[in-house]
Amino acid sequence: MIKLSNKQLPIILSFFIGSVVLIYKLAELQLFDDTYKKLAEKTILDKQTIYPARGLIYDRNEKLLTFNKPIYDLEVVYRNVNPNMDTSLFCSLLQIDKETFIKNLDKNWKDKRYHKALPFTFLSKINPEVYASFQEHLFQFPGFYPLIRNIRAYPHSSGPHMLGYLGEVDNNIISISNNSYEAGDFIGMSGLEKQYEDKLKGEKGFSFLLRDNVGREVSSFNEGKLDSLSKEGLDLITTIDLDLQKYCELLMENKRGSIVALEPGTGEILTMVSTPSYDPNALNLDEDRSKAFAKLTADKEQKPLLNRAIAARYPPGSIFKPVLSLIAFQEGVFSPKQTVQCQGYYQYKTFKYGCHEHETPYNIQSGLLHSCNSYFFSMVRALIEKDGFYKPEIGLNTLSGHLNDFGLGQKLGVDLFFESPGFVPTSDYYKYLYRQEEGKWYSTYIMSIGIGQGELELTTLQMANLATIIANRGWYYKPHLVKGFSSPSVEIDEKYKIKNRVKIDQEHFVPVIEGMHKTITRGTGYKAYLPGVDICGKTGTSENSQSNGKDHSVFFAFAPKDDPKIALAVYVENAGFGGDIAAPIASLVIEKYLKKEIKRVKLESRIQKINLVDNP
Repeated sequence: MIKLSNKQLPIILSFFIGSVVLIYKLAELQLFDDTYKKLAEKTILDKQTIYPARGLIYDRNEKLLTFNKPIYDLEVVYRNVNPNMDTSLFCSLLQIDKETFIKNLDKNWKDKRYHKALPFTFLSKINPEVYASFQEHLFQFPGFYPLIRNIRAYPHSSGPHMLGYLGEVDNNIISISNNSYEAGDFIGMSGLEKQYEDKLKGEKGFSFLLRDNVGREVSSFNEGKLDSLSKEGLDLITTIDLDLQKYCELLMENKRGSIVALEPGTGEILTMVSTPSYDPNALNLDEDRSKAFAKLTADKEQKPLLNRAIAARYPPGSIFKPVLSLIAFQEGVFSPKQTVQCQGYYQYKTFKYGCHEHETPYNIQSGLLHSCNSYFFSMVRALIEKDGFYKPEIGLNTLSGHLNDFGLGQKLGVDLFFESPGFVPTSDYYKYLYRQEEGKWYSTYIMSIGIGQGELELTTLQMANLATIIANRGWYYKPHLVKGFSSPSVEIDEKYKIKNRVKIDQEHFVPVIEGMHKTITRGTGYKAYLPGVDICGKTGTSENSQSNGKDHSVFFAFAPKDDPKIALAVYVENAGFGGDIAAPIASLVIEKYLKKEIKRVKLESRIQKINLVDNP
């Protein structure tokens, strides 16, 4: 027998007593007290998303352009579903078939996205009428829970290209969003909805719940300390005048083309119309949206989804003549008092280029009011040949440099996606075009640029901005659609606050503007005349390159002459001479904006009755 010393005995006794106590506490926890056993069963953490209200969009006078409409998702916890539920009634109420029910409930449980004890989406985008009927019977279907979401709806049918629409995020968007989006989320897909997604979407909130292994809610996780509230998106105040927008759309019914009107002093877009158009409510995120989208996409002839105001490129026609004049005067190659003889055509060697009969243009005002092609063929040649006939690249590069300065050949930077830069030809372009002639070309090859034809292409927005530059006598702010936000601390992009100046001396604008004014009072734009308002404008007829295609009608203008409040461009496809349709449309738009009412009701009625879509 081992004898223990007086010092060893207390130590061993202490270890023995401690061991007995530990064994007892362990037995108590595992065999007698089920508190931690129950807690151990709470192993499922359910992260619930609280969706924010999307910011609303208003016009410049705070008239509502969009609102949020409730739509319902139905979520389900698989383990809570009664296997003996009345599936016939369930399917009937939700207007689905039995196959859809089985498919939506049966998931691949090996997929980490699904768990039988956590909720997942069973059915999405249930319209309010269907849900209202289903809700009365919801108590009969344990395990199913409604989730309210918001989609966009529109109180008016105006401005779909400008406003845009929402869509569901795809895997690509999710992967590049740093987890700010997840499957089933909505995002702006076009228009202002896309451009200002970060401002409109708001911030999600989250609630963390503990569920037991059969999906029952047990408690908040960590006493709710990680939970957060959602934050609604910012409201957006646009520059659009809803009344003017509606009126422009009325005038453009049954026509293909676009209207853009700007406030010259700010660059704010007053109206942006593209026709043919569509009702923005047709692309609501409900169950009929896919059919509507497919129908709009399939219309290859009318292309209603195309925003012709910023994405379509057109030859500007004779509205380019005032711009060419300013550049030629600045470069000193042509005088405002210069006379050009015109016999109804312009002749170079054996080639004749058409004009029309009119009195001899003895200065720029006369050249503009008669829209004399001979006058501007002479002008563009003088500019391109500024360093001689055999060095046209120098003159053309000078011209293209000025045109870039006017915002042509590049995107203006409007706050919309899918803006086209248009096209301004350069000497390198023609060198490549005439590569079979060793890259040699001369002014006589490209004279059509002088009258806004040939390779030169502009968007309607660019045309309206040209009118703004002339109205302001040489400066402009970049055109934009947003005036501000509901939070005073959030401002519009700084680039819309910068005054851009073209390199044209002020003195050169005087004769050009006078010529544009005379174009309305006694020239080709007489149909745009508005008593009591001094309109300055220019007609244009853009040749249609399509076989047997009717020419396009073009007009740009600003008013009043000495205190401009509106500058605009109107482009009507297949409408013929610019003075016949585009000019009176622009005149009515100016009357509506400046005088708030239309007194020329016969003119208004005539324009409304013109149908160029069914009978182009």
